[in-house]
Amino acid sequence: MPIPIQMMEENYAAFLVRPRRKPFDVDEAEARFPDEDELVIKNAAVSINPIDIFMQDEQVQNLTTPAILGADVAGEVVEVGSQVNRFSAGDRVMGHALRLATEDDRHAAFQNFTVLLPNMACQIPPSLSYEDASTMPLGISTAAAALFQEKTLNLRPPVQYPPTQDEWVIIAGATGNVGSHGVRLAAAAGYKVLGTASTSSFDVAKKLGATELVDYKSKDLAGTLARKLDGQRVAGAFDASGTPSSNVELAKALADCEGNRVLTTVLDWWPGDDPVPQGVTFAPIQAIDIRNNAVGKMVWEDYLPDALATGKYFIPFPKAKVVGTSLKDIQGAMDNKVSGGKAVVTLK
Repeated sequence: MPIPIQMMEENYAAFLVRPRRKPFDVDEAEARFPDEDELVIKNAAVSINPIDIFMQDEQVQNLTTPAILGADVAGEVVEVGSQVNRFSAGDRVMGHALRLATEDDRHAAFQNFTVLLPNMACQIPPSLSYEDASTMPLGISTAAAALFQEKTLNLRPPVQYPPTQDEWVIIAGATGNVGSHGVRLAAAAGYKVLGTASTSSFDVAKKLGATELVDYKSKDLAGTLARKLDGQRVAGAFDASGTPSSNVELAKALADCEGNRVLTTVLDWWPGDDPVPQGVTFAPIQAIDIRNNAVGKMVWEDYLPDALATGKYFIPFPKAKVVGTSLKDIQGAMDNKVSGGKAVVTLK
């Protein structure tokens, strides 16, 4: 029996020693081994998300320190549990690391070896670099949670060759880290997408799958969206921007539309001065929710592997911006905002 790679190589991690402590303390961590329904990967690249910065900068309830953060990983499978049959050692994969859900450092990204759940990971083709792959997992899971859960928009599943649905999905932040995946997944489910974005990003949004676009700076955004959808049926709206004013405008627009008046959002609170418009459901979402329901399998197992392999899904957006090559570089990647892409740190 071959010796697992992590038994031959030490595992190091970037530890958050205590809340608001900078920089991370890079030190040796425990070796990572899978439970029977898990897999272990050697990380080749990790990317930085706003939630990582928040977790370090704020006094987060229920976060026990020292802790390892990070949700986005891509790398090579080194070991699989006895009940895992979709993956084998040597597979190139990307995955959503679930430390925020499990409170288990084995499931964190900012280390050399990470334990993943098989329904939150997938193989990636040779044409997709680890760097680009690492930008995607959390955005995919967040968008999937907004679009496909029964308690959210409950859209039909994404497939490679979707039948056209005569319904529209509104997506705010259509070219953001999360919204760009919302556009791709909604389009892959056959829906028409009305997105909000900057005018300079319209071409990118169209390539991602948006049917029509509205300038997010429109003075009467709610009215503009409602007029665009006059006489049409909506399947719901997803605000991926995290902007309070955008959530309010989308809710107002839905109130004037026909169809499923549900607004899913990355915000966890209603930001309006007035109550949510009558007839509109405001539904905050969390990416980690899909690990426990059919959506994780729907997206990560049934759709993404073939869609990535055939090129139906992957468009290099957001673009990976490599800002470091070791765990010690993660702190700088978090402290220095990257423009025109998503901060990625490669690991040897």
